[in-house]
Parts: sequence; C-alpha cells; structure tokens
Amino acid sequence: MTTVAVVYFSGSDHTHLMAEAVAAGASKVSGTTVELHRITGEQIIKGRWKDDAMMEKINLSDAIIFGSPTYMGGVAAQFKAFIDAASGIWARQGWKNKLAGGFTHSGSPSGDKEGTLLYLVTNAAQHSMIWIGSGEMRQSDGTNRLGSYIGVMGQADPDFTGTKPIEVDPGDLKTSELYGQRIAELTQSFRK
Repeated sequence: MTTVAVVYFSGSDHTHLMAEAVAAGASKVSGTTVELHRITGEQIIKGRWKDDAMMEKINLSDAIIFGSPTYMGGVAAQFKAFIDAASGIWARQGWKNKLAGGFTHSGSPSGDKEGTLLYLVTNAAQHSMIWIGSGEMRQSDGTNRLGSYIGVMGQADPDFTGTKPIEVDPGDLKTSELYGQRIAELTQSFRK
C-alpha cells in the first residue's frame, strides 16, 4: 500500500477543486491511499504555520503533490508558510526520494503560473525529492489545454462580483485527475 499526500492552499476554492481531481485520479490506482491536506490561515500563528498532526501524516506518505494558487507570480503566502515550516524536515532530508508533483491555478491564461511551478520544483529539489511532470500532451478534448509539462495549470476568469459559482475548466480538472493517477502509478512502481 502506498500513500499519496495532496498538500494545498486554496483561497477561492479553484485550487481546492483541482486538488480533489488530483486525489480522485490517484484514488483510481489500486493499493493507493490518498490524503488531502488543506492548508488554512488558522494554522498560521504569529506568522508561522503549525499543524504537527498534519505534518506527521505528510511525512509518512510516499509521494507529495503540492498545490497553490498563483498570487502575484508565486505561491500564496499561506502555502509559503507551510514550506517554511518544513525546513526542519529539509535539514534532515526527511522527504528524500519521495515522489513529488505540483499544480496551480490563476485567473489569467498565463498569470505567471510557471513561476509557481518552478518554485514547487525548487522546493522539491532542495528536499531531494523526485519531481514528476504532467505527462500529458495538449489535446483537443481540453487535456493540458494550457500546455504545461512541469506540472498542472488551471485557469478561470476572475469573478470580481462574487456572484458566479466557483468552477474550473473541465480540461483542467481532467488534466489534474490524470496527473494524480500518473503519480500514484509511478509511486507504486518506484516503491517495488
């Protein structure tokens, strides 16, 4: 049995919907346990993220898939607080050789989402993790419609009125699901 942890922050629930799709894809792989770990503002006390129980579960996973919306060209402050809190794990290389992946969402077609994914890759490299790219070509059914290969990108036009339901493009959700499945399959192969 392998465990895939999906660790994410979501400010407006777009990234949450992508996290659920990633988890659904990973859950399709027999012998895989998937755990969703949502970072919240309440876990940040005096500027520092702290949730020992969540961190302990994440530490026990075989793969970690990171997710954050792209805010101003990078990860959300709440997600960055989580990454900073993992510096003790980095110091002892506690995530070494775990598989890693990442996803992001923004309101603009580009939105500098690549900067967020590159930050997630850099973090994984510092932890000596093994990064997994999206593995999907851009297809006419909407799969990888934004053409991201380093991880998964999602995009929805911003609703500044707050009156529209929160939705993620079906192609972005499909890409997220395929990504979760890919990482779960590779995790099982890698752990044999």
